[in-house]
Amino acid sequence: MTQQITSFACELSLAKAPSIGNFEQMPEYLARRAPPSQREGRPERPFDPKTFLAKVAGGRTITKYQKDQIVFSQGDDADSVFYIRSGKVKANVISEHGKEAVVAILDGGDFFGEGCLAGQPQRMVTVSAMSECTIVRIAKAAIIQVLHDEPTFSEMFISHLLARNIRIEEDLIDQLFNSSERRLARALLLLANFGKDAGSESITPRISHEMLAEMIGTTRARVSFFMNRFRKQGFVSYKGKRLDVHRSLLRVVLTDHLHASK
Repeated sequence: MTQQITSFACELSLAKAPSIGNFEQMPEYLARRAPPSQREGRPERPFDPKTFLAKVAGGRTITKYQKDQIVFSQGDDADSVFYIRSGKVKANVISEHGKEAVVAILDGGDFFGEGCLAGQPQRMVTVSAMSECTIVRIAKAAIIQVLHDEPTFSEMFISHLLARNIRIEEDLIDQLFNSSERRLARALLLLANFGKDAGSESITPRISHEMLAEMIGTTRARVSFFMNRFRKQGFVSYKGKRLDVHRSLLRVVLTDHLHASK
């Protein structure tokens, strides 16, 4: 019986193996079975998230948007995640009674639409371009696959989610406990990406007072009043379509902190 099993195993292995002919053809056979990177005689390159997000393939598309063009609307099917390669977008929501609020302004390097990964069936907000943008759309199945297969991309994506969560908590605290003047000062500093360099930072394109009012939950008149005060005190300055935010605006935030601690 043992001899029969051994004989059958040999026949099976010979049936599965391709006809090589002789041992001189073995290297060629092994080369055909090797991964593509090894066939070309070079080691496989490490996964690069930036390269992955720069190419159109595997459920990814890249689209250029003009200012005010809508990326997706509130109520649309949530079936993909987006990544901003360049430009700036805003996310706003409209209530059943027609009240509108800007809930986020996102820059190059940010993801959005990730709610679909948590089972969100429809978009909760409308996202539109604030300037010319280049945006990558990643199908839900494609991003789930790369999150599963590539730890480097997973680390990058989780870092984004944690930073977004921290920002949402800070925004909520700001909205609940701070004055409208301090909320406006903080919003301007964040929009200008303040803290990266010394001196003043610019907000381009310049954001309207109406949009600022929607962001901080107050009226346009109040925003105009505080913006005029900030300009007279040298905290901000206007240069054409550009709004410069100066480091001195931090005084408004810090002064409010001091008053709150007394």
